[in-house]
Amino acid sequence: MNGQVAAELYSSNLYLAMAAYFDAANLKGFSNWMEIQASEELAHAMKIFTHVLDRSGRAKIGAIKEPPFSWGSPQEAVEAAYGHEVSVTGMINALVAQATSENDNATFNMLQWFVAEQVEEEKQVDEIVKRLKIVEGKPVGLVVIDAELAQRKAD
Repeated sequence: MNGQVAAELYSSNLYLAMAAYFDAANLKGFSNWMEIQASEELAHAMKIFTHVLDRSGRAKIGAIKEPPFSWGSPQEAVEAAYGHEVSVTGMINALVAQATSENDNATFNMLQWFVAEQVEEEKQVDEIVKRLKIVEGKPVGLVVIDAELAQRKAD
């Protein structure tokens, strides 16, 4: 569980790095979307952290690696985000399997929220990737997607 806290903190940092990348590219909508995503990932880390403490565990915050600074294109950045979410899904699934094998029903129950959340996370990013592929090479399409992503509000 402590490793997943660090993974969620890395996710937050990754999305902040992507927000900065998009901001520098004057894609403010993409930047907004990634900033909100970064905030959600931080909340995910805190949800697991709190669960560890609630179960009388000792939370250990490990080192968090530095995220990339730049990507080759907006599409490449969003594809990296999608790949990252798929990886996080694998980590959550491994924790579910471990909770099951240890008969830790409380952790299993808490992780079900993350299982559902990862379905949503992958779907949202995948939809952006697919839309970017449709407009590839058409700057107007990128501007339209950017404007739509600017409408995202924090939950």
